[in-house]
Amino acid sequence: MKGEIGVCVVGAGRAGMIHAVNFRKNVPGARLVAVADPMDENRRAACSELGLDICYSDYRDALANPDIHALVVVAPTAFHRNIVVEAAAAGRHILCEKPMAINESECIEMIQAADRHGVKLQIGFMRRFDAGFRRAKEIVESGAIGDVVMVRSNTRGPSIPQPWMYDIAKSNGPLAEVNSHDIDTLRWFTESEFSSVYAIGGNFRSPQARAEFPDFYDNVALTASFENGCQGMIDGAQGVGYGYDSRAEILGAKGCVFVGRLREHSVVTCTADSNEGAYPVVRSWRQLFEPAYLAEDIAFIDCITNDTPPQITGADGLMAVRVVNAGNRSIIEKRIVQVSTKI
Repeated sequence: MKGEIGVCVVGAGRAGMIHAVNFRKNVPGARLVAVADPMDENRRAACSELGLDICYSDYRDALANPDIHALVVVAPTAFHRNIVVEAAAAGRHILCEKPMAINESECIEMIQAADRHGVKLQIGFMRRFDAGFRRAKEIVESGAIGDVVMVRSNTRGPSIPQPWMYDIAKSNGPLAEVNSHDIDTLRWFTESEFSSVYAIGGNFRSPQARAEFPDFYDNVALTASFENGCQGMIDGAQGVGYGYDSRAEILGAKGCVFVGRLREHSVVTCTADSNEGAYPVVRSWRQLFEPAYLAEDIAFIDCITNDTPPQITGADGLMAVRVVNAGNRSIIEKRIVQVSTKI
């Protein structure tokens, strides 16, 4: 597709506004036409911050606007399937945030809709666009650490879970909301599919959820085996308070690559009054991955303009959701769960 790509961002929350600002100011070949959000407060705030004249309460109104060629879907996960399928049927290209959907069948419907209507479907695993993660990938591919043996990844968020997350049947829990990126990181660095997972979870910081939602967990540990023999480990947490902690290690046969950081910057101040080893830490994923979101958005427009496959496909989203579902089943059933590697 040639010419300027008109974009509508569906969902004007924190992540949605990152995309909206990017498309408003920083993505070559794209123009932010509108934002859609059912909440009046979110729409008004978005219009004010972005200087937009067009905001919709219903994303379907955006699909009727001929100036909109692409949707960025940042709505709650439960709505992803319907929005993506309808957008594809309307001939709109789609960048869908993670998690792709609630279950595999929804993911498959989304992939099939995009294929049937000839539109691009990119999934928002923005860590693949982060400069540090890309450099780590280059080092691994160079053979510097030998064959990959194990990949370990963690994401720990500072804020407490939102109440809607307590129902695992509706949210898929922290494995989906927090650790989808880690699952994709393991797939990316092992260059293989999950073969089996074993996960344990516990509710250590959300006592208000225990009575009504006994299956809710705010801390999770997952171990995995891969089709090619690699091993994997993931840990995730919500409500840790101390900062936003996203790191990965790629262990090879003759070395290791460490990627990610907790420190906000490399300057450390030492005084007689400070705690030994104290340093400022990253407080938000928005702060840590802002450049990656921009690179992701640019790549989305590039694949539309040049008619090339998205760098991160619906199949990538499907496999992450499959691992989330297997991990949640492992937590409930207290057993190793096999994961199908068929896409």
